[in-house]
Amino acid sequence: QVQLVESGGGSVQAGGSLNLSCTASGLTFDNYVMGWFRQAPGKEREGVSCISLSGRMTYYADSVKGRFTISRDNGKRMVYLQMNSLKTEDTAVYYCAAGVLTPNYVCSGSVTKRGQGTQVTVSS
Repeated sequence: QVQLVESGGGSVQAGGSLNLSCTASGLTFDNYVMGWFRQAPGKEREGVSCISLSGRMTYYADSVKGRFTISRDNGKRMVYLQMNSLKTEDTAVYYCAAGVLTPNYVCSGSVTKRGQGTQVTVSS
């Protein structure tokens, strides 16, 4: 059974940082593109960042470029999202996701598996 479990969410003031983690089980981790999506109340789910199997290729949504960094550790079966200079508009539930082909493809919404999500709240 494939499981993606997120952690590291919480509440932070604008300008602060959070580091999200996702632990994967039940799949051959280094065969999958991994990524992070988010969904704010009343908004569509958005692909935030995705990373290739090797970690050499990444995708970032324009709204987070220069502030967020995605990384993965295939040995630990984990993917991370370091979020700096957080803004109130980053408030959302953040989901870990797995997919195939390329980071751009997965972050466009072509997800094989998604986690339950972790809440990130940024206050002014």
